[in-house]
Amino acid sequence: MRLSTFLALFRPALPLILGLSLGCSLSLLMVSWTQGDTDDPCRDELAKGGLFLGRRDAQRGGRDGAGEEDFQPRIVPYHKDPNKPHKKVLRTRYIHTELGIRERLLAGVLTSRATLSTLAVAVNRTVAHHFHRTFFFTGLRSPKVPHGMTVIAHGDDRPVWLMYETVRHLHQHYGSEYDWFLLAQDDTYMHAARLSELVGHLSAGQDLYMGRAEEFIGGEEKARYCHGGYGYLLSRSLLARLQPHLDACRNDILSVRPDEWLGRCIIDYLGLSCVEVHQGMTYRYFELGKNADPEREDSLPFKNAFTVHPVSDPNLMYRLHKRFSQIELQWTYQQIQDLQMQISNLSHLTPEGKAGVTWPIGINSPFKPKTRFEVINWDYFTEEHIYSCTNGSPKCEMRGADRADVSAILEVAVERLNEHYQPQLRFRKRRLLNGYRRFDPTRGMEYILDLALEAFTQKGHSQVIAKRVNLLRPLSAVEIIPMPYVTEATRVQVILPVTAQDQDYVGNFLDMYVTNTLDTHDNVLLTFLFIYDPFDAQRVSQTDVFAGVKSMIGEVEKRYGDVKIPWISVKTEVPSQVKLMDIISKKHPVDTLFFLSSVWTEVNADFLNRCRMNAISNWQVFFPIHFQEYNPAVMYRDQQPSASSTFASESLRDGHFDRHVFDEACFYNADYMSARTKMAADILENEELMESMDVYDIFVRYSGLHVFRAVEPALIQKYVRRACNPRFSEDIYHRCVLSNLESLGSRSHLAMALFEQDQANST
Repeated sequence: MRLSTFLALFRPALPLILGLSLGCSLSLLMVSWTQGDTDDPCRDELAKGGLFLGRRDAQRGGRDGAGEEDFQPRIVPYHKDPNKPHKKVLRTRYIHTELGIRERLLAGVLTSRATLSTLAVAVNRTVAHHFHRTFFFTGLRSPKVPHGMTVIAHGDDRPVWLMYETVRHLHQHYGSEYDWFLLAQDDTYMHAARLSELVGHLSAGQDLYMGRAEEFIGGEEKARYCHGGYGYLLSRSLLARLQPHLDACRNDILSVRPDEWLGRCIIDYLGLSCVEVHQGMTYRYFELGKNADPEREDSLPFKNAFTVHPVSDPNLMYRLHKRFSQIELQWTYQQIQDLQMQISNLSHLTPEGKAGVTWPIGINSPFKPKTRFEVINWDYFTEEHIYSCTNGSPKCEMRGADRADVSAILEVAVERLNEHYQPQLRFRKRRLLNGYRRFDPTRGMEYILDLALEAFTQKGHSQVIAKRVNLLRPLSAVEIIPMPYVTEATRVQVILPVTAQDQDYVGNFLDMYVTNTLDTHDNVLLTFLFIYDPFDAQRVSQTDVFAGVKSMIGEVEKRYGDVKIPWISVKTEVPSQVKLMDIISKKHPVDTLFFLSSVWTEVNADFLNRCRMNAISNWQVFFPIHFQEYNPAVMYRDQQPSASSTFASESLRDGHFDRHVFDEACFYNADYMSARTKMAADILENEELMESMDVYDIFVRYSGLHVFRAVEPALIQKYVRRACNPRFSEDIYHRCVLSNLESLGSRSHLAMALFEQDQANST
């Protein structure tokens, strides 16, 4: 009775008691193993191998006299030795150079002086731009090299010598930059996309000689060489191994054909033969008949060919290119239809089912706004007018790119309707009733068209009907455009023209310049350009109108001992940008990066960095659109403006981006001098041309550079009413007047000011 009561009380604690007992027993057992005097051969082997070193092992080893020393980490401080010269670490310009990443394919075309301006030009116009780089190798250079071609002349017309010099040139100059080299004749049509895809599936680390395999004259050996007419591929490793033997091949191997000579050289010294199949990939080619018509060629070997030979004249080369482009386009359309069919067939397995399939199939679904502020508005248009204008007007004329866009969409709409309903019905457009469009960033440009169509039946009956159609111009594949290398370490030379009317604003400009560049030690220099009119220039010895500005410059130079701010004095009645830049350009090196500023500009580090990145020598000039603050008297009237930082997001609400001003510009001196040289001939015919143009017009008309015009939120100007000089051209004067008018205030604030003025007048 008592025993059963006792067990009932302690039964819930029995698992705990058993667990503690088992744990203690195992702990005692482990202690006896680790502290025992018995030898453990496994432990000894581990200790000898140095896999671990514990404190206890080190102590025991020290007592025994045979243990290893305990390893203790030691921090080695860095002390620069003043006696040793500092070694600068040089990094590569591009990351792929440091990582050893090479381009895939380089194409070399063997041509001659007779065919350089015919067949070689046809190759360059059809497929050369699809390769990463294409070179044309010839023996003797023609007197006039065709535009847009990289021609390398070796000075000898002998075919074998041309092949020898070409292979040596490719290895010497591009052997470390490319994985594959394609050599072909100028009478060969090459399908660049398929050849690039072929080398993308081949291992670049193997020695490979690939093309159309041909027997040597006599046909006694099993080895083959690659026929030059159909092109052939050489791997980078093969080219590297072949280079030491080129001189021996040139002296020992006699051959008339250059492709046979190269094949013999590779076989004799490297033991490699030409192959047509490698790693499951086949080099496909097609031999064109004498009077073959590319438009009628429909065989599978022709459609799948990488190269076609022989091409007898440039016209045939263009026809081949047209035919292969049509084949690729048909294949692409068929692939799109197959993918759309697969998506439609699998849609019932998705959570949304068939209803989840968007139109068009395969295109992203429309953007779904989360708030009312994210709703994308539809723009209404007709064939003559559009009812959402960039200047804020409710209605403006349809012209330029907008008119071309609408015309193209209307043609496509009628064409697709005819494809869908023929032969039962045929449509002809009468007019556009209503048009709506919007740009969806996830899909592209969407259109809704209400069309008045005249429908014709097969029996000749007709009737005018109204039909609504939906169209989408999808966003195509995003292409990364290669740009030249630029850096934010480039020195910027700020040029500040100042007239007598502008000198009141120089103080604020200098304060911002000192704070944002001199105090931060930015790599920026400043040059003043004082513009005197003839009257002030005559009195400069008695009264200098810029004396106050020069004293401010002296104070800045005194405060910063190592800073010099030079100035240049100019006398002119019409201070055009071109005249001023002609003076500045001659006093600076050609690699100078100019920032042409104005006294109302507030220079800051963010904009200067964008100036460095967007102005690219011999490539692009940058004309920023500054943010112009509105007139405070109109904006706030009797209220006090809220105190906010100049570059805070709040300040961007009380102004607009002034598209009419082109005063600020970033460009290199060499680019300006080049454009200015091309303008010299027109100045001889019209001397007033310099006063009717500004720097922006010069780059647009006389340079082939990219003129980058974009809004710049970091370039903010306080409100000021500009003095418009009527001596400038009508266009420049008109832009100045528009800038002053649009900078008064927004439409709502101007309307409110007029409303309050009318109320005050009525009372």
